Amino acid sequence: MFDSIPFLESIPALWLHISIVALGLGVIVLSAETLHRRTSTNSELARKVVHIGTGNVILVAWWLQIPAWVGIAASIIASAIALSSYYVPFLPGINSVGRRSFGTFFYAVSMGILIAWFWSPHQFHYAAIGILVMTWGDGLAGLMGQRFGQHKYQIWGMTKSWEGSLTMTLISYGVSCSILLGVQGNVWQTWLLPIAVALGATGLEMFSKWGMDNLTVPVASAALAFYLHQLFPLV
Repeated sequence: MFDSIPFLESIPALWLHISIVALGLGVIVLSAETLHRRTSTNSELARKVVHIGTGNVILVAWWLQIPAWVGIAASIIASAIALSSYYVPFLPGINSVGRRSFGTFFYAVSMGILIAWFWSPHQFHYAAIGILVMTWGDGLAGLMGQRFGQHKYQIWGMTKSWEGSLTMTLISYGVSCSILLGVQGNVWQTWLLPIAVALGATGLEMFSKWGMDNLTVPVASAALAFYLHQLFPLV
């Protein structure tokens, strides 16, 4: 999907890349919180702005070839901030979703796990699949479900919509295909493997509580793509 840029090993270049990522994340979070506080925008929309915006940082990290330790450190810091914000509500627009959820915390943890797993062997695309399936699939599914969800169903006391679940499946499939199209070379890997990823991600999103899908969906999607490729590398 991307032509990798060799990472410049100098200290100035390292801090430049860190600053780019940190600045981007800061702008997204502050914009969403400002949107929530100064307009009639509801908390769910503000949270989705952050959800979708921050997830794309994985593409920047891949593109810049940021070292794994930087991504893992950022994940730890973001996890600590997210966990603290549940008890000291300095970001109410992001964490207030009308239900008990630790989604923001799990989201940050999942990014650290996937970077730790796939960065060293230079299999960045699996980490990107996991994060972006959650970023775009779950993010748009929530918005579509709220706006157009006419056919509701309940699982474990949670109300969801078939429109939202269908959106999750289609977006997850599209995201996975888009990433694999640039790094894999056969029909199975590019067009068929993402079907399993999309269905698995949708199933986990349907049955997860307390925001756990922000951890289970990215990790399971990346793991499924990786292990299916190992099982059927030449199909």
